[in-house]
Amino acid sequence: MIDTPFRQRPLFLLASLVLAQVLLLAFQIKRDHDVRLIRVWAAAVVMPFERGGTDAVSHTGGVWSNYIGLRGVRAENDRLRAELDQLRLQNRELSAQAGEAQRLGALLKFTDAHPEVPMLAAQVIGASADPASHTLALNRGNRDHVRQNMAVITPDGIVGKIVEVLNNSSEVLLITDKDSGAGALLADTRTQGVIKGSGDPDARMDYIVNDEPIHTGEMVLTSGQDRIFPKDLLIGSIVSTTPGVNFQTIHVRPAARLDRLEDVLILLTPQEMKKPDSAANAPGASSNAQGIVQNEPPLQSKPAPPAAAAAASAAPAPKN
Repeated sequence: MIDTPFRQRPLFLLASLVLAQVLLLAFQIKRDHDVRLIRVWAAAVVMPFERGGTDAVSHTGGVWSNYIGLRGVRAENDRLRAELDQLRLQNRELSAQAGEAQRLGALLKFTDAHPEVPMLAAQVIGASADPASHTLALNRGNRDHVRQNMAVITPDGIVGKIVEVLNNSSEVLLITDKDSGAGALLADTRTQGVIKGSGDPDARMDYIVNDEPIHTGEMVLTSGQDRIFPKDLLIGSIVSTTPGVNFQTIHVRPAARLDRLEDVLILLTPQEMKKPDSAANAPGASSNAQGIVQNEPPLQSKPAPPAAAAAASAAPAPKN
């Protein structure tokens, strides 16, 4: 009996001869562009593997390079974001310094324009937490010769008066506080009344009779009769008026922005401020940027009966 390996040997030899013949034919046959068929077959067999390997290497390198690039971009973004935050902080600091320089420049200009009145610059360091109380804390006190009932003003208009003094600080009662008051007069007619606070952003002017002509926007000045504020300092302007039983109800918008005060001036004496000589011949009354009336018409011969007595008692006793 013939073994199986010897039986299959002729078939193997036959298949080998046929394959060799085919390869020889493929080697001899040339296709288009003088390319042998054997090369075409070899390329067809090898190309998929080469393409797969190339794609794998390309994708792997792309993923790695993109990862490295993204890490670099992320680090660059973090650095730029930190620089932007720093520049924003510097911009805010520069804006604050520019605003402070502008405010201090206005105070210096005001004090230079009125050397006859001793003034003390102060900073606002706090405010009352009570919504019914309109008070501010200043960084000046007994050591700076600050006393009660001294006037506090800005170049725009009056602010209030000192009601409490400590060694290094003091408290200001704003003119809008319900316990505040000051002698006042109308800039156009020189009619006298009293400014009182109501706890609202606007103050109220009392003791102006119903037949007194008043128009919206008219300036209200200090009269000096309260012995606290010098005469002819700007208080504000009239925003509305309505007739009452005997007197008009007049609302006055303070000229000084009491809700954004940072620097103020304390008048160490109630001495009246001099008016610029250049306005001596100007007709009518007008207000300059420092809140001082440059000129005024002759006093009216008709006084307001209750105003003088009310102005004398407009400043109540200091708060405890």
